[in-house]
Amino acid sequence: MTQTVPVWIDDPTNAAILAISEDRLQGFQLDPFGAIAERSGVDVATVLERVVAMLRSGTIRRVRQTLMATNLAAGALCAWQVPPERLDAAFDWLFREDPFSGHVVIRTTDAAVPGANYRLWTTLKVPQGFSLEKHAAFLARTIGAEAYRLMPAKALFALGVGHVRRRGIEPGARADVPAEMKDTAIVELDALEWRVLAALKRELTVAEIVRGVWAPRAREAGVSLAEFGRVATALSAKGVIGRFSTFLEHVKPSAEAGGRSVTRYNALFHWKVPAGRELDAGRELGRHYIMTHAYWREGGPEFRGVNIMGVAHGTEKETVLAHKAAIDEHLREAGIAFDYTNVFWGGRSEIKPSEIAPAAYVEFCAAHHLEPETMRS
Repeated sequence: MTQTVPVWIDDPTNAAILAISEDRLQGFQLDPFGAIAERSGVDVATVLERVVAMLRSGTIRRVRQTLMATNLAAGALCAWQVPPERLDAAFDWLFREDPFSGHVVIRTTDAAVPGANYRLWTTLKVPQGFSLEKHAAFLARTIGAEAYRLMPAKALFALGVGHVRRRGIEPGARADVPAEMKDTAIVELDALEWRVLAALKRELTVAEIVRGVWAPRAREAGVSLAEFGRVATALSAKGVIGRFSTFLEHVKPSAEAGGRSVTRYNALFHWKVPAGRELDAGRELGRHYIMTHAYWREGGPEFRGVNIMGVAHGTEKETVLAHKAAIDEHLREAGIAFDYTNVFWGGRSEIKPSEIAPAAYVEFCAAHHLEPETMRS
């Protein structure tokens, strides 16, 4: 009789693996699955077996080496005001047809507040040399947006979606010291670095979940494994490599788990803090363990001047709101006043990595009858 390999996150062995593999392996890892085994206490053969099983079942959505795309391409969070009858079609087009749009989410608010008519939210990256503003204008025309707001990150304070390790975190739980600020300066790469990066960043197939994961990618890049590792390590030192990660399918119900989801609520928090206190507020927000993202972005008049934003997830709405209330209180205790705050709740969503290779943008232009030179910054 064949024994079934557990594929849901509540299995103790899977939970131990995912607590590390979701967002704890920072930088380039020459042997990522060996690193997961070492840090989780699960033998490497079992790590490989479980990751393969969870990927095949859909519990894990993708496995890949992430990049610090904010340092490799101009980017922004973008809110789109789209007529209600065109909302789903706009969502579909951005997810399926635009390789530079990453997270695509339809959001709602609990009340009629400034910006509530901006229902469609996306992340957007445009490869070096091309214009974020021109690409956004093309997208707006294509999807029939009535208005849109680009909100580039001025600073990052938290970035890492570790759902399993965040389960059970109490509202207000936070680090002893403020979060470090990560800048968003663009780093220029040479041709070899782009070649290695292109091979490194593509998500792994089931067949590639093995110990020697990078050997085929090195051949793809036209270099030895040693050279591949050297370049990738140098890229990591430049701050453009994110983490090696197993991404969970965190919203859609899993048939393997009786229709359960990893999380049910995706909340985008907004605060308007006084000018000059953005870095202080962001560093305090980033201390809170529940925050998967925290950043300084300017919401403008469309969103009543908010400038600090962050994302939290949870299985119960009341618990997510309790985390928000604890953060509000902490900001006040830290002497950071805010005269406006709100929550935008995520509904329908799809997530994919944004393409950042300049060559990919030229291909996109050809496919959509755009002249690449007219799309340059």
